[in-house]
Parts: sequence; structure tokens; C-alpha cells
Amino acid sequence: MSAPLVLYNTLPRKGLLKCYFQYSAKLFNTFYTSHIQPWHPSSTLTHEAGAAVLKIAPDKFWEFSAALFNHQEEFFDVSVVKETRNKTYQRLAKIAATVGVDEHEMLELLNISEVMPDGQLNTGNKVTNDIKLMVKSGRTIGVHVSPTVYFNGVEEPGISSSFTATQWEQWLAMNVA
Repeated sequence: MSAPLVLYNTLPRKGLLKCYFQYSAKLFNTFYTSHIQPWHPSSTLTHEAGAAVLKIAPDKFWEFSAALFNHQEEFFDVSVVKETRNKTYQRLAKIAATVGVDEHEMLELLNISEVMPDGQLNTGNKVTNDIKLMVKSGRTIGVHVSPTVYFNGVEEPGISSSFTATQWEQWLAMNVA
């Protein structure tokens, strides 16, 4: 019997589904946790949108995530560099609306006021504490990149986001089969 393979912070990519199905009868677990990539500033905003969906309509999280993945290039660095944070939130809320999440509720949680009555300047939004917990969780278990893979309880540093479906098949055949 093989030991568990744990993949953090990765959604099944289209080319990898075959791998998941092939090894599904084995002791094979995949966990998804949110992990912000700080070198991509809009990563925080997209994760905040995910946290907002979890608060408003948790049953829509995966559907929203899939829709967001379909629009991911619209949130890459070059795509957001000239817009305000609240404008990016508006676009994210529109994507959430396509899967049945209330756009207005999303913006209530995400938008940041330009003027705070108490004079505070760094207040965050209504999902800031959720984001802090996500970041703390990742730091606690040593997750620094996506995906982070643990096999037999040990991080597997040779696996990266550039792994192709063929490389996954080879790695799984060697280690999980």
C-alpha cells in the first residue's frame, strides 16, 4: 500500500484528470488550500474574491474557482496594472455573478472605502481576516509555492507548476503505483 500523496494549492488541470482517475483506488489524497502568490499582486485580490464567495455562497466556491480559472489571464500582472483595486473587485464580482453569487454582496465584502470615518488608512476589507488566516496556515505548514506536494509526509521539491501531464504520469507511476 502506498502512503498518501498530498498536493496543496492546485486544482486538477484538464491534462491531469487522467492521472487522478488512474490512481483514485490508491491511498491518494488531494487537498486544496488557498495560497497567495505575493509576487503577483492580483493574487491577493483573486483570493479575496474566493473568500467572499465562501462567505456568501460556499456551495458555489468550486464553480466560481472554475470560472475564475477560465478568466485567469484577465487577472495576470499586465492585465491589472492600470486599474484600481476596487475596479478589479468589480470584475471579479461579475465573474461570481455568472455562477449565481450575488454581485452586490461580493462588492460589500471586497470594496475598500476611499475615506474612512475614523481616519484609518489601512483598514482592509471584510475578508482581510480570512486572508490573514490563509496566509498563516500556509506559513505554518511550510507551503511557499503552488503546487506544494508532500509524499510520505515529506515535501517533494522536484514538482513544480511547470510539471506537464506526462511528467505527472511518470512521477505517479514511480511513486504511487
